[in-house]
Amino acid sequence: MKRRAFIKNSAMLVAAAGAGNALKATERLSSKVNHESVSGRDNEGKLIISAPMLQNYAETSVGVAFAVSDLANGYVLVGEKPDLSDARKIKCGGYRLTELSDKVSQIRVTGLKPSTKYYYKIGADRIHYGGGYDMKILGNEEDPVTYSFTTAGKDSPAHFCVINDTHAKWATFDKTIAKVGSLAPSCVIWNGDASNTQETIESQIDIFLTPPIVAKDYASRTPYLFSPGNHDSRGMANRHLEKVWMFRQPEERAPRDWDLGRNFAVRMGDVALIGLDTAEDKMDTNPIFAGLFNSEAYRKAQVDWLRDVLKRKEIAKAPYLVAFCHIPLFDSDPTANPGDIAPADKDPRYKHDFAIWQRTCSRLWTPLLEKARCQLIITAHQHTYRHDAPEAGRSWTQLVGGGPDMHERNFPTVIEGKVEGGRLNITVHNVMTGQVQETLSFKPR
Repeated sequence: MKRRAFIKNSAMLVAAAGAGNALKATERLSSKVNHESVSGRDNEGKLIISAPMLQNYAETSVGVAFAVSDLANGYVLVGEKPDLSDARKIKCGGYRLTELSDKVSQIRVTGLKPSTKYYYKIGADRIHYGGGYDMKILGNEEDPVTYSFTTAGKDSPAHFCVINDTHAKWATFDKTIAKVGSLAPSCVIWNGDASNTQETIESQIDIFLTPPIVAKDYASRTPYLFSPGNHDSRGMANRHLEKVWMFRQPEERAPRDWDLGRNFAVRMGDVALIGLDTAEDKMDTNPIFAGLFNSEAYRKAQVDWLRDVLKRKEIAKAPYLVAFCHIPLFDSDPTANPGDIAPADKDPRYKHDFAIWQRTCSRLWTPLLEKARCQLIITAHQHTYRHDAPEAGRSWTQLVGGGPDMHERNFPTVIEGKVEGGRLNITVHNVMTGQVQETLSFKPR
């Protein structure tokens, strides 16, 4: 199994023939995306310097994020009429204060109707801030484009795509996003490892808001959900990824689930989509992380959340239940490290000193998913496409998405799900060859 060979900068690639060598090379890298800071690009004085990105959509809410070049107070105009004559203006930030930022504006649009098409525009006021009593608007800018999106809900089209392990490899990402665009899904699940090891917010902005790809507005009309991977928590900036990829608002989460802002349970047509976070691929006790990770408690906290959302009427009654997480929850290879080898992930029985799959998460979550008759779990992490059919003691199918390299074994995938003719049909697209790698079909649970 081949593993991670990432970009350190736009000119240097790490090549590794085997999984062990690739990992060692990866762990030595601080893989910053080496583009100019967004504030230093050729923006010609523009305040809004990216197309909007739709994040963490749900039945009655959606997030809108965009990059800015100067201190700004961003907003969204949203309504059901194409001319926005019925639009309401929603500012960035929460209830008490707006969120001034010179890098990213994030607006959480709530109070929407399920399965409804909305139109929106983004705008921002340029702000002078000289102190608590010295604030003024220096100018206003609005994107001239009117975008649209459709909220989730049981009457929405049941059509999704899954991408994973993109790792800021731009040529591959460009082709992957082009494939997604041609399929025109209702939403996309980004199943982890969008990042490498991001130390600056500028590099995160490059990854999500200003990637150097053809489709600059790739997420302006197609909402994205995010199931983080292990790399998406590595680096000083990634410790606060919510500054670029927002959490849901507090009122959208129970107090108990405050720190579970990336988990999602969304009804989309006949499909219930469940997002879980497998967190790091190393033990919290591994000295490489100096006690700075708390994945064990985080995984356990998701159990109560999962138990509750599976009981929600719109989730429980969905004909199809599909779960997403980054690290696989099953592997038939007895030498595949299961991720619970304390204290430092090393054992002569296993080929690698990191989790190839997540036995702890499997023990915590899959009994609940089994009970709910989950048909499919889509995972990532291993950089090699794989299909694990159900077997005795495991009723669900597992698909493992491909890798970020244009390689016959590590080819990138777009996994497409669509309800047609009373079945959930899954098509695995090989991005490298442009061919269909595999198809599967599921009947209602």
